[in-house]
Amino acid sequence: MPDQPGRSEPPPDEGVVHSSLGSLVFLVVAPGTVAGLVPWWITRWRLQPPLGAWAAGRAIGGVLLLVGLAVLLDSFVRFALEGRGTPAPPFPTKRLVVSGPYRYVRNRMYLAVLSAIAGQGALLGSRELLGYAGLVWLAFHAFVLLYEEPTLRRRYGPQYGSYCATVRRWLPRRPSPPV
Repeated sequence: MPDQPGRSEPPPDEGVVHSSLGSLVFLVVAPGTVAGLVPWWITRWRLQPPLGAWAAGRAIGGVLLLVGLAVLLDSFVRFALEGRGTPAPPFPTKRLVVSGPYRYVRNRMYLAVLSAIAGQGALLGSRELLGYAGLVWLAFHAFVLLYEEPTLRRRYGPQYGSYCATVRRWLPRRPSPPV
């Protein structure tokens, strides 16, 4: 059918484009700095002797690093596509993201960053990096308690309250068996 005057094709969802680009920028700036640049400053990514002379720790560190990166990327994609926003506080999601692994733990993005840092520490044999991971967890925990949770309660109301009642903050809960 030929184009009719006054009718046009709907534009692509600009919200997805903006949230995807915003999420990508935030991924590079925030987790890229915390889990990439700072660990490099601390270690220059040089191998040290394995921690406790336990060579298997390197393999475990590599797995933690890869899993952390995969979970982090999945989280950012979910925020952009499902939440229609970014993880960055100034540009939050329009919808609360509770799907996928968010059904089991609320702060999986922070856990992914911590996994990437601890994984690098174990892989490289760096006690300093493991200490840094502990400090980062304390900073994340304070941020979650003092800013993020109160903000999400205001933004999403009872939906967030219900989510908090069923999904733990830091330790994943076991999935319920299928009915």
